[in-house]
Amino acid sequence: MEERKTIIDLKKIVKRFYIGSPNELEILHGIDLKVKEGEFVSIVGSSGSGKTTMMNIIGVLDRATEGEYMLDGVDVAQAKDKELSHIRNQKIGFVFQTYNLISRTSALKNVELPMLYAAVGKKERTERAKMLLEMVGMEIRMAHNLDELSGGQKQRVAIARAMANDPSIILADEPTGALDSKTGRMIMDIFQRLNREQGKTIVLITHSQELAEETGRIVTLKDGEIIGERRGSGCCS
Repeated sequence: MEERKTIIDLKKIVKRFYIGSPNELEILHGIDLKVKEGEFVSIVGSSGSGKTTMMNIIGVLDRATEGEYMLDGVDVAQAKDKELSHIRNQKIGFVFQTYNLISRTSALKNVELPMLYAAVGKKERTERAKMLLEMVGMEIRMAHNLDELSGGQKQRVAIARAMANDPSIILADEPTGALDSKTGRMIMDIFQRLNREQGKTIVLITHSQELAEETGRIVTLKDGEIIGERRGSGCCS
């Protein structure tokens, strides 16, 4: 079996805020993490463990203070802001606890938006957005505005939007945190399908050990340090 390539490679990542000031704060203390293409990995930890800071660095929403980060062969520290913007648009799909959708517009328009930024033609982006909404079971609600959708429906729209430009990586930050258990189960099933059937690399940020158990590998973060790794029961690790 062919060895899968490493797509996310963090080496000795340190993140500090208020650098040089009396209240300088170090959140991440030398993180080492490799994620291979097609893995489903969870990063689990309590509030304040550094999970979101780590996700922002993995998703190139923020830069590390020290250390090296290679993202699918790109040295993030050396990349220009324009290149990082392109990476975020093309390589990474984001799913957040609070959905981060645009209100007062339809589910369909929300899913089309990343493709608009990527200069995809109108006909093609509308067809793809419809296909993605069908994939997450939202075909009969695609013309509805967000204020007409439930939390679970909004999160399914957010997953469809994350897939708009066919990214190789999906970063999900507490994607079921605001949902009831039945709806959360549906969202996890969608992630499992994307990993198993489309080979998407998925990094799930969660405080829930129960959700983490469903992934292929569980990375435990505490006080800005990785304190353990183990296999989960996920079938596609």
